[in-house]
Amino acid sequence: MAVRVAVVDPLPMFRHGVAAVLSAAGHTVDMPADLVAWSARRRSALVLLTIVGEEDWRLLAQLAETSDPPVVIALTDGESAVLGARAIRIGARSILPRGAPAPVLRRTVEATIDGQSVMPAVVTGLLGSGIGTPPAPGAGAAWLRQLASGTTVAQLAVQSGYSERAMFRLLRGLYQQMGAGTRVEAIMRAREWGWI
Repeated sequence: MAVRVAVVDPLPMFRHGVAAVLSAAGHTVDMPADLVAWSARRRSALVLLTIVGEEDWRLLAQLAETSDPPVVIALTDGESAVLGARAIRIGARSILPRGAPAPVLRRTVEATIDGQSVMPAVVTGLLGSGIGTPPAPGAGAAWLRQLASGTTVAQLAVQSGYSERAMFRLLRGLYQQMGAGTRVEAIMRAREWGWI
C-alpha cells in the first residue's frame, strides 16, 4: 500500500536519496519545512524523522502530542539501544539506523505501514527490561556534567559534602540506575538524554 511520506533530515542529499528509494517503491514523498503543520493536514501519513539533537527530540514529542499523531519511524545515528528506546517511549513506532541499506528501509516502511513496529532486538530488550529509562535528572545530572568537564571524584565529593568513598558509592548507584556499567557509559547516556 502506497502512502504519503515526509522525510526530515538535516542533510539534503540524504533526504533526496531516501525520497528516491521510497518513490521507486510507489510512495509520494514530501520534505516539509513545517512537519507539524504537514502532519496535521494528512491522514494515513508516515514520517521518517532523523534524530540528531534535542530539537529533533522535541519535534518527536510535539508530533506524539497532536490529536491525530502521525506514524513515525525514527532514524538514529549508530546502533544506540538507548536512543532507540527513548524514541519509542516518546512516540516513534519503529527505529531504523540512519545508515541502513535501501532494502532495509523499504521493508521497515512497509512493515510500519502494516501496523508493525520494527526495531533492533537490543532496543526491544532494553524496553522490556526498563533499563535505560531516563530517571529524573536531579543531582546525578549535575554530578555527571562536572565529571564530564574534568572534575575528579575527590573534588566532586568535597563540593557535594560527601566523603570520597560515599561519593564513589553514590555514583555507582547512579550508573546502575542509568543502566551503565562505567563512568564513561553513564556520561554517554547522560549526553543522549540531554543532561549534558
